[in-house]
Amino acid sequence: MSEPTSPRTVLVICTGNSCRSIIAEALINALPCGRYRAVSAGSAPTGTVHPGALAVLKRRGIDPGRPRSQSWKDFITRHFDVVVTVCDRAAGEACPVAVGDSRVLHWSLPDPAAVHGTHDEIEQAFDAVFDRLKQHIDEDLQ
Repeated sequence: MSEPTSPRTVLVICTGNSCRSIIAEALINALPCGRYRAVSAGSAPTGTVHPGALAVLKRRGIDPGRPRSQSWKDFITRHFDVVVTVCDRAAGEACPVAVGDSRVLHWSLPDPAAVHGTHDEIEQAFDAVFDRLKQHIDEDLQ
């Protein structure tokens, strides 16, 4: 019988850590068999989680847990197996997290919080980001 393995750790980075990275964190943590344990952070965290991020997760049956918008500086001393950036701005910034031998991925996604329109248009923007994140996770982490 083989020894149980520890979950692989993932840090998801975005600028504000309020939407895309929060959704990605919840999706990764919902993967079967507990193979991954994700946290998210931002280079300039807003300090709040966008209600649209929580709403899309709930609509899609994903438990968001208790996400919080936090700084990537909180993770300077931790090693992650995978570091993912989900916005172009964060991907271009100098990250204080030591990635070392971490696998680094970039998933360029539009910010659904930047969409201004009807309730349905905003909900569709969050749904589109959710679907693209799920696709990236299925392709890159499965």
